[in-house]
Amino acid sequence: MTEFDYQQLNGIALAYLGDAVYEPFIRQHLLEKGLTRPNKLQRAATHFVSAKAQAALISLMEEDQVLNETEWAYFKRGRNAKSYTHAKHTSVLTYRVSTGFEALFGYLQLAGETARLKELAQWCIDQVEAGRTEHED
Repeated sequence: MTEFDYQQLNGIALAYLGDAVYEPFIRQHLLEKGLTRPNKLQRAATHFVSAKAQAALISLMEEDQVLNETEWAYFKRGRNAKSYTHAKHTSVLTYRVSTGFEALFGYLQLAGETARLKELAQWCIDQVEAGRTEHED
């Protein structure tokens, strides 16, 4: 495999990877909770991986000062990236913020920040489980 500079990737490419990086944490969490039926798993997963949930989590990250300066920069790269697709059931702003959320996870994966990736994924799970994302939009 050839080396490439992940720091040069656009926000959409980072979000593409970040979506795939974040979801296994959620799937494992749901299985560990004892959910096994596909329809219940899918319904429960949306509380963690939907654009609205991810946008709410970013808002909480800002409120709780969870991210460092570099992480915010990669979030903003994803949020501000020009996307030619949009979510069906959410606003453009919410979709863009969730793209930034996913870009952050893509950056952490490519940077080899495994411990930080696990820490943030667990933080997100804890916030959703505590009901902190339920009334965000």
